[in-house]
Amino acid sequence: MNVEKPSLSTFPTPSIPLPQTTTLSKSNLSETMGNKYDRELSWKIASNLLVSFKYAWTGISYAFRTQRNFRIHTIIGTLAICLGLFLQLTRVEIAIIGLTIGAVMTMELLNTAIESVVDLTVGQSYHDLARIAKDCAAAAVLISALVALLVAGILLLPPLFTWIQIIVSGV
Repeated sequence: MNVEKPSLSTFPTPSIPLPQTTTLSKSNLSETMGNKYDRELSWKIASNLLVSFKYAWTGISYAFRTQRNFRIHTIIGTLAICLGLFLQLTRVEIAIIGLTIGAVMTMELLNTAIESVVDLTVGQSYHDLARIAKDCAAAAVLISALVALLVAGILLLPPLFTWIQIIVSGV
């Protein structure tokens, strides 16, 4: 069965009106976007490591404030680590759970970034390639979350069942 992949020419190109001035400078962007988006160092390489961390923290806090799924992943990840500590898993097991949680949260941040760039690019118009990009980014989050759930289940369920049996039997 031979299935052809769609080419770019099969999708309609959205008509996006361009502003009169196509060159962006820091001053006219600040006038257009307002002071809320005026970031002094955003147009050049971060001057030091602290500024780089500040930008990264801004991204994390943005995702936590605006993305429901990022908050859900944070809460569930924290609970998984706490349960692992309570059940006295080994350091390696807790590290594995932590790595999978980190992978899920990283995928969620990348998903947010991809969705933002796609929205910036297509604006209010619809485009099949934009949908594909967003769906694939969301699928990456889903796959990483399912793998994290599998890893947590393999590592947490056996000691949790043992703990429950001890509590129930009263030993």
